[in-house]
Amino acid sequence: MEVATAISWKSRSAVIAGSALATGLTAVLGISCGKARQAPAPPLQVEVAPATQQDVPLVHEWIGTVDGFVNAEIRPQVEGYLLRQVYREGFPVKAGELLFQIDPRQFQAAANQARAGMARDQASLDKARLDVDRYTPLVAQKAISQQELDNALSAFKQAQANLEASQAAYEKAKLNLDWTRILSPISGIAGMAKVQVGDLVNGQKAMTTVSSVDQVKVYFNASEAEYMSWASAWSAKGGAKGSLQLILSDNSVYPHKGDPFMTDRNVDVKTGTIALAGLFPNPDHLLRPGQYAKVRAVLGIEKNAVMAPLRAVFEVQGQSQVAVVGADNKVDIRPVDLGPHVGALVVIEKGLGLQDKVVVEGVQKVSAGLLVKPVPAAR
Repeated sequence: MEVATAISWKSRSAVIAGSALATGLTAVLGISCGKARQAPAPPLQVEVAPATQQDVPLVHEWIGTVDGFVNAEIRPQVEGYLLRQVYREGFPVKAGELLFQIDPRQFQAAANQARAGMARDQASLDKARLDVDRYTPLVAQKAISQQELDNALSAFKQAQANLEASQAAYEKAKLNLDWTRILSPISGIAGMAKVQVGDLVNGQKAMTTVSSVDQVKVYFNASEAEYMSWASAWSAKGGAKGSLQLILSDNSVYPHKGDPFMTDRNVDVKTGTIALAGLFPNPDHLLRPGQYAKVRAVLGIEKNAVMAPLRAVFEVQGQSQVAVVGADNKVDIRPVDLGPHVGALVVIEKGLGLQDKVVVEGVQKVSAGLLVKPVPAAR
């Protein structure tokens, strides 16, 4: 009985083992068949655009500062207490318009005194003239001595000199009186007052500034090479009008173009730059002195420049790169040297050929050697 039980158990183990082996083989075969049926992943679809070629204007920009065409700093010519301010700050004024009034009383008194002195000296001169006229025939008649006539002539000349001196004093007193009325020397925009009513004012301190802004100057500094390129391009066009453009602080383009106005006499040896100025019309008085702006000018034309969409360019560790799809639809990552931007395009100075196609959509997903499916980018 024990022998029969042992044989039966051995037979059962063999059956179980065979069954497990069969199950494992079936599973392995099933997996193998599943892998054989799985399709490979399709290539990544990317949008590409071809490099183009065109003539590109070489545009350069400089940071500039707006200034009035004329800036008149208003200072009093006489010292006195300020009685009133007449003009409105920040508003236009005309040449000869009253801005401030200084207390005129002491200057009026001085003018009255000078006028009285002039009248006194005029009376002395009249008397001296009568003496000369009366003594002249008496000398001929030997009724008086020549000495008396000479004295009368000397008194006459002295009276003339005294009258001229008093006339000058009177003119000066009148001028001082006139200077108590502070007038604008030019037409323009009057700035904020730097003095208040009741202040003792004199020539030591400016009272305000009036700027002529119908036209404005924009000052900027250019390198020597930039200046030479600009001057050559401008001369080649025969000094064409409207060669300068202004970009305002909000990045809007100022509607009125300008012209070169001033070139400094020398290049600054410390910075290697030269001071320049452009002149821009300002009919709406939008531009004001001290305002920030960028001056833009065309320095030349780059013929047959290779162009690529700006969105195709990405940067890795400071190096500009593009992803190029070759004839085999594989990606090649190339470093490129960039030139100026022209709208949505950028000049590729080096690293890209005219027939190359660059990835413009999906560039973040590609890598060197990756097989892709290129489709034309929507324009």
